[in-house]
Amino acid sequence: MEVHERRQIVLTDRVEDYPVAALKALRDSGIPFIDAGAASGEPLDWIREADVLIVTWFQVTKEVLESLQRCRLIVRIGVGYDNIDVDAARLRGIAVCNVPDYCTGEVADHAIAMALSQARALPFLDRCVREGVWKPALPLPMPSFDVMTFGVLGYGRIGRAAIARARGFGFRLIACDPYVSAAEFPSDVKEVALDELLSQADILSVHVPLTAETRHVLNRERLARMRPTAILVNTARGLVIETAALVEALREGRLGAAGLDVFDEEPLRVDHPLLSLPNVLVAPHFAWHSRESRLKLYLMAVEEAIRGVRGEPLRSCVNGAFAPGGD
Repeated sequence: MEVHERRQIVLTDRVEDYPVAALKALRDSGIPFIDAGAASGEPLDWIREADVLIVTWFQVTKEVLESLQRCRLIVRIGVGYDNIDVDAARLRGIAVCNVPDYCTGEVADHAIAMALSQARALPFLDRCVREGVWKPALPLPMPSFDVMTFGVLGYGRIGRAAIARARGFGFRLIACDPYVSAAEFPSDVKEVALDELLSQADILSVHVPLTAETRHVLNRERLARMRPTAILVNTARGLVIETAALVEALREGRLGAAGLDVFDEEPLRVDHPLLSLPNVLVAPHFAWHSRESRLKLYLMAVEEAIRGVRGEPLRSCVNGAFAPGGD
């Protein structure tokens, strides 16, 4: 019990978002925890004294890391961790963990739903019926799925789940991921280079993390290599795509349509150029969400933080393993 009394977990973002079960797990652990947003004084004062941070959108910069006096673990509530300087954390001996697998199915479902909605022109057809146009002229050809190519950029957990779902609709399947060995691609999924992916995909679904390498990986030059009837779906991170170039391509008919759940600025302002385009389907960074995934997300993050305080092996360390038993 002594170790619990001299350690603390600090929650940096909106404790009211935590499900009851996650807060109960924290309380039942006996480890003191603090809601930095609601605590008296400056939040950074509490963070400075923390042994473990649980963060959502709080920016853990190099400067914040340098102010931490006792921290040995930062747990990110989510899959992505681009709001944390993971390299600077490692240099200070601080492990960074995420929750990589709480919403794999949900994000894949969301991506497929956006792709199919645009491929069948459902947003356009819905608007036509509401406006009294019963047999509209389609803005793009509507080929059968079995003659279309579905491609993913990023063949990790979610990319593979998206491919598995697309397989059932009869698409030809292609994928690009330089970090995946050829042996990991099933026989019906063709491994391709990025240029080939862009030129062949009728639907391109993006499933890469935001890193220095992937930031604006789909820039003006690469978007220009896509088919003018292609559909681009992004449920990863907004900054993977150069937004201004995407707006131009969609507006000028050099790209068919897009389904976007993430953006380079969030929340998306109501006068954003993307919202003026009829060939864009948008959602408010909601691909991860289901009743079950929300509970798993917070509960798994809390459980990781508890392991960190207790010195137990960590489940998902993204910048090297520091806990006993890690590798």
